[in-house]
Amino acid sequence: MILQSILDIIESVAPLGQQEEWDNSGLQVGDTGAEIKAALLTTDVTEAVVSEAIVLGCNLIISHHPLIFHGLKHLTGSTPQERCAEMCICHGIAVYSSHTAMDKVLRGVSGKMAEKIGIKDYRILVPDAENVGLGVIGKLPQPTPVPQFLKQVKEAFGAEQIRYTESGKDIVETIALCGGAGAEFTEDAIRQKADAYISADFKYHDMQAADGRIIAVDMDHWTSEHFTRDIFAELLNGKIKTYISQQDKSPIKYI
Repeated sequence: MILQSILDIIESVAPLGQQEEWDNSGLQVGDTGAEIKAALLTTDVTEAVVSEAIVLGCNLIISHHPLIFHGLKHLTGSTPQERCAEMCICHGIAVYSSHTAMDKVLRGVSGKMAEKIGIKDYRILVPDAENVGLGVIGKLPQPTPVPQFLKQVKEAFGAEQIRYTESGKDIVETIALCGGAGAEFTEDAIRQKADAYISADFKYHDMQAADGRIIAVDMDHWTSEHFTRDIFAELLNGKIKTYISQQDKSPIKYI
């Protein structure tokens, strides 16, 4: 299967034209006419992930976060990004990243988060005029006690730990979610009467502002978005051989 055909499948769900203006979603390295043998699916492109692709015989890496974000001014091997780009070029590995193009579709990153905790009927939390946007909101299958809900979130996401605020509620049902750094949408979740809001990278004052008003559930950025690999796998199922990276891990460790 040629690379362009694979990109067409992904972009039929997450068009590049809807990515945020500051983003760099799309093809990072490679020739759209190249024949693809197998693809490695990952959240981040790291040296360990590229080495894994080489061992597995994958000549395509599909990632959520772009390998080239702010742009490279040289290729001297002085940064991890430069070394990854050099490795990919030397081994004929293409790299494609979906990032905010996939963030902004209903069945994208945040939608997959919702499905992991049992929410099936959800809508965009912050829609634009074309009804695409960031985050989702929906209801749990049944009202759930807060301790049980928090345990469910931690287990469903495989989180080493989560942080949360209290709201005074004992039961939650309406849940808002946003993959990645979504603290800025806490007020949107509150306005739409969410009982809890799950996202990542909340700062101290973000949590302070939420305390007593909504259960803000904060987790590691990678943990909130690694299910994107499942989206890629579902899109390409039966079309090309795919592997989910075993070297794709959060850089954050806890003691």
